[in-house]
Amino acid sequence: MTEQELIRAINKGDQHAFQLLISKYQDQIFRVSLGFLHNKEDAEEIAQDVFIEVYHSIHKFREESKLATWLYRIAVNKSLNFLRKKKKHSILKSIDSFFINSDKPEFEIEDVSQRHPLEIMEYREDAQRLYTVINSLPKNQRIAFTLNKYEDLAYKEIAEVMGLSLSGVESLIYRAKINLQKKLVSNKT
Repeated sequence: MTEQELIRAINKGDQHAFQLLISKYQDQIFRVSLGFLHNKEDAEEIAQDVFIEVYHSIHKFREESKLATWLYRIAVNKSLNFLRKKKKHSILKSIDSFFINSDKPEFEIEDVSQRHPLEIMEYREDAQRLYTVINSLPKNQRIAFTLNKYEDLAYKEIAEVMGLSLSGVESLIYRAKINLQKKLVSNKT
């Protein structure tokens, strides 16, 4: 089934076609979300939200770009909106914890394996540092870097998703790498 046939079938209410769409893109959308959120459950929730959005708004898809590009845009926007809401909630939570004296960690990282506890602790610290540094990048650098490194999208695809020129994406990723190197080196010392 071609992309256009799939879109037409979904627009006509074909549940099988919608299931095909989900099977084809579910893993990519999950990885994009995970690249921003760094939490499996949150990424799964966002991926579900993306497909709910697609189901309700596929009729608005103008086919000016590839379907995958449209899906990535939705995933990026939903992930960034989720982070904004989480950040606001985190600020309120930290204000509450100041008055209540709650010492709950704000960031959790999945268990890596059956490694030695010291290895796991070092891995978590390194992952926490990396996620913090990636999240501190300017928005467009963070989006371009995440799509390239976590989703392995080509620069041309990233340019389509972000609505930028190819040279603009190249510049963003270059600056993101430089900024990450600087921040990671300065965090080590």
